Amino acid sequence: MAALEPYLAILWIGIIAFFLLYYAAVDGAGLGVGMLTLLNPDGDERDIMIGALLSTWHSNQTWLVIVGGMMFGAFPLFYGLVLSALYIPVFGMLFGFMIRGVALDYWAEASRKRPWELAFGLGSLFTSIAQGFTLGGLLGGIYVEQGHFAGSIMDWATPFGVFVTVGVILGYLMLGANFMVLKMEGGLQQRGYRYALISSLLTLIASVGTYAWLLARYPHMYERWTTIPTAYYALPFPALALLGFLALVYSLWKRYERAPLLLNVAIIIFSFTGISLGLYPHMIPNIISGAVTVEKAAAAPQTLIFMLIVLGVMIPIILIYTSYEFWVFRGKVRNYYKKDEE
Repeated sequence: MAALEPYLAILWIGIIAFFLLYYAAVDGAGLGVGMLTLLNPDGDERDIMIGALLSTWHSNQTWLVIVGGMMFGAFPLFYGLVLSALYIPVFGMLFGFMIRGVALDYWAEASRKRPWELAFGLGSLFTSIAQGFTLGGLLGGIYVEQGHFAGSIMDWATPFGVFVTVGVILGYLMLGANFMVLKMEGGLQQRGYRYALISSLLTLIASVGTYAWLLARYPHMYERWTTIPTAYYALPFPALALLGFLALVYSLWKRYERAPLLLNVAIIIFSFTGISLGLYPHMIPNIISGAVTVEKAAAAPQTLIFMLIVLGVMIPIILIYTSYEFWVFRGKVRNYYKKDEE
């Protein structure tokens, strides 16, 4: 294990990034479908859309809890600074989760489903907004002095934060629409194709704008993308993300069913990796105070090694269970929740 010590922080960044992206893909689709129910006036179709999420949504959110625990143990400085600076949007996200959870539980048993469908859709929107401001607040930079948060509790509420939030909402709508294409039939599937095509084009615009904003804000990122040899490994990922968008639009135009969601996940991976490599080694970027690097934020090597051992035992079990869950509930979704006549 001693030979691993110089690489432990990087290894843990990779592990946390994997599970964060896993969460973004699986629960992002649920958030997107939830928001799309707000646009659908047909009660039976809303039942199908929500019913498609019932079997897996609990386990989807488990990954965010796991990521939070990993972050607390592996990067305690980062965890503390982010919560200090962004606790309003973070707790807003938790409140949104509660609204969604209560709405789904009551929706399944209620004779009048419309109020709970509305609560679920609004809870999904609220959660997406909170996650967008959390991401925007982090990418926009957190003011740190001598290892402590030195900014304002409202630093996350900026034009950049609003722009990133809009991008997150559009990205989740794109995921939700591509999930509808895969899991649904008939008119709902056709509506999913339309939603996916529109949201993918808007998400592309938001993604390009976010990249441009970051490049203009952080000279370190701009130099990494424009200087050889760092450009050799930093630039391919945004280029692959752009190609992914083009392939996604083509697959939607050709009415493919499986390819859109797979390409959507690939776009998330490439976009996240491109931004991360551009900002590395900064975990918390800042142009005024000193940025917090990966090595500075990491816990002691002994802690990282112990967590790695625990991870090696627990995570494979969870992965096997969730993979089996998705396999069991594969296939198209139909309406098993007929509304009672009012």
